[in-house]
Amino acid sequence: MTRVAFLGLGHMGLPMAKNLVAAGHEVHGFDLVPAAIEAAGTAGIPVAASGAEAVTDAEVVVTMFPAGKHVIEAYRTELLAAARPGTLFIESSTIAVDEARAAHALALAAGHRHIDAPVSGGVVGAEAGTLAFMVGGSDDDFAAALPLLEIMGKRIVHCGGPGLGQAAKVCNNMVLAVSQIAVAEAFVLGERLGLEHQALFDVVSQASGQCWALTTNCPVPGPVPTSPANRDYQPGFAGALMAKDLGLALQAIEQTSTDARMGRLAQELYAAYAAGDGAARDFSGIITDIRG
Repeated sequence: MTRVAFLGLGHMGLPMAKNLVAAGHEVHGFDLVPAAIEAAGTAGIPVAASGAEAVTDAEVVVTMFPAGKHVIEAYRTELLAAARPGTLFIESSTIAVDEARAAHALALAAGHRHIDAPVSGGVVGAEAGTLAFMVGGSDDDFAAALPLLEIMGKRIVHCGGPGLGQAAKVCNNMVLAVSQIAVAEAFVLGERLGLEHQALFDVVSQASGQCWALTTNCPVPGPVPTSPANRDYQPGFAGALMAKDLGLALQAIEQTSTDARMGRLAQELYAAYAAGDGAARDFSGIITDIRG
């Protein structure tokens, strides 16, 4: 049994923490949002009065925060100083690569171990324990974290050194955004050419255009009953989160002088989508913007 502090008990963090408890680990949580604290209590997870209190006796600290600035601030102001020496920090927020490397340096300077381990798979994957983890950090720290990651996820990939888990996440989500837009555009074009949704799906899902954005996250109701399109685009993965991740991708594109025109266009389209009703809708709902 490992004593784990889990900070950030939102839609993703709480089910991840619950899976650790179900596997027999001792989990103490913390969150700033009253509704999240209440939900954790209902799930039987004790919630500390502060982040510092939660990490005091922990062997492992998992953080799942909204943005990199929250990670850096929490590390600097309370978490690293409160944790006992040698604590393993697993940073599972989706943040910029340079922020992940800064967090890693702060943790090491304070005498701790650290990996960045962002996730893919959404709330459904968090609940089912089937998330994908993309991990950056040393071989030893990856090995130490692996037993816990395997409880929360199904596919865990060690991507390399510090920050490279976040690098993989940025690249993956850029591919996802571009493909989701392409699938949506194809359905709108098909509609205007007189194609039935099911007919187009039956062709593309078994042809060279097959992709996750079609076969799992189909943006029109009908062909994939479990897709968000069949529940009025309730996320899922919200448009605001995709816009945030593409903002990180754009930052990386500019820092590396990469000629990524599709990535730039995807960022522009999702920023506009998230500025409206798309912020709280599934990112596949961008098809409504494409229809005009």
